Amino acid sequence: MTQSSETESRGFAHTLRTYAQPRVAAMLALGFSSGLPFLLTGNTFGYWLRDEGISLKSIGFLGWVGLAYSLKVLWAPLIDRVNAPFAGMLGRRRGWMFLSQLFVAAGLVAMALTGPSIGLLTVAGVAVFVAFASATQDIVVDAWRIESAASDKELGLLSAAYQLGYRAALLVTDALILISANHLGWPVSYGVMAALMSVGLAATLLAPEPRQSGDTPRSSGSRLSFSWRKAVDAVSGPFIVFFKTHGALALLMLLMISLYRLPDFVMGPMANPFYKDLGLSKDVVGGVRASVGLTFSLLGIAAGGLFVRKFGQVPGLIVGAVLQGFAVASFALLAFFGTSLQLFSVVMAADSFGISFAGVALVTYMSGLTSLGYTATQYALLSSAYAYVGKFLKGFSGDIVERLAATRPLIEAYGVFFLGAGAIGVPALVLCVLLARAHRRRAVA
Repeated sequence: MTQSSETESRGFAHTLRTYAQPRVAAMLALGFSSGLPFLLTGNTFGYWLRDEGISLKSIGFLGWVGLAYSLKVLWAPLIDRVNAPFAGMLGRRRGWMFLSQLFVAAGLVAMALTGPSIGLLTVAGVAVFVAFASATQDIVVDAWRIESAASDKELGLLSAAYQLGYRAALLVTDALILISANHLGWPVSYGVMAALMSVGLAATLLAPEPRQSGDTPRSSGSRLSFSWRKAVDAVSGPFIVFFKTHGALALLMLLMISLYRLPDFVMGPMANPFYKDLGLSKDVVGGVRASVGLTFSLLGIAAGGLFVRKFGQVPGLIVGAVLQGFAVASFALLAFFGTSLQLFSVVMAADSFGISFAGVALVTYMSGLTSLGYTATQYALLSSAYAYVGKFLKGFSGDIVERLAATRPLIEAYGVFFLGAGAIGVPALVLCVLLARAHRRRAVA
């Protein structure tokens, strides 16, 4: 064996040992728990609604359920300072994780018991409840991930593990649930998803509580010791520290982050109705997503992590923006050139790889911008910023497709819509390039 091959072998063995660490294993499970509710109140929920004959316009507007994830910055300061009621003995991070996971599971059971057939407003209200509980879980899981990392390299590893677990959950709720719904029905399938929240609950009980930072005062126990100074610091402190740390670049960072995932957000609510209207069966969609989609999601995550590690965070953002735009636009191929299994598989491969690569790049970049002591609130600020514009605009996606369909066939209207959704990623790409130049100028200075 040559010296280089021995080095590679030791490096691979070291990587395996690293991924076997308890914190990384817990991060995988917590990432799965975070990803599980997301599509169940979003795109997969839209498939269920389309099966019940709900209009595209209504499905698009119900995409606003996901705005709960964009509003989480409003209660993140409370999560940063106060222990969870009835679960404070687990620690601040683990207590909130446990409570929010219980609420998500209960909400999914309620969605299974109600469903669109009982009343659209009723099931939409339950979906909003699940989304708020899920957003709370995201706040604290993100804080746990950042606070548990011992170094920047470990933060990158935990971020990749989070994305891997999250993507595994998306596979279950975006692919396998379709096969289940086709044979068992939507209510039973949602009940199974509620049971899978036990993965997150188990990880929460087994995960270590991260050491609290001494950079900012914390409340003790589960009681809130109120003072105006603490209240003002809890709300304004994270934002003041963020802008002091990054200076004039902070606004450019926030603008880029807010536009980065626009293509994915805007096209999201229409993807599953598109498959339904194309005539693709749930078994075909679920099978391709579970095979081709899974494979290329893993490749995208791995490629994103390796690229960012080798070339840096901002170059990773640039490449991710390009891949994401082309991935979303590729759905138009199905509208214009037919629905062969080969073409559908190619589109799924492009989408899974591009979106996964971009996701790792963005999560790693945002994680590196936070300050200990305000981790939950600052990351909630950033993860909310990346969703504000996209989650607002996606509510109009169904209305746009229906308006386009007024002058052309419905499937062709979908194709035009997907091309436009891919193109709206260009502004974020330009901002990434400007950000790269700004970072180079700052490094030289």
